[in-house]
Amino acid sequence: VDIEALSQEIYNESAFVEIRAPERIVFDHLKPMHWFRVTATFAEAGAETKLTFRMTFDTAEECARVKVFVVEANEQNFDKLEAVLAAMPKD
Repeated sequence: VDIEALSQEIYNESAFVEIRAPERIVFDHLKPMHWFRVTATFAEAGAETKLTFRMTFDTAEECARVKVFVVEANEQNFDKLEAVLAAMPKD
């Protein structure tokens, strides 16, 4: 998993906890500076897919500390995902 921040690439280490195609992916972000678990769920929404992306932290304080940069970092990741999906062949 990579994010671009302040004109540099930052590489994160993650471990998959659960993959249940096509509805759910769970992974742990393993960096000790800010451990968290992500649960991404996918649901049909007409001709589209609704993605729910939930990050769970050990404490509210950790969530608040990370929130100052993680919102923008997630937006960058979602933009990258959108570009990859747009380039995929349509069935």
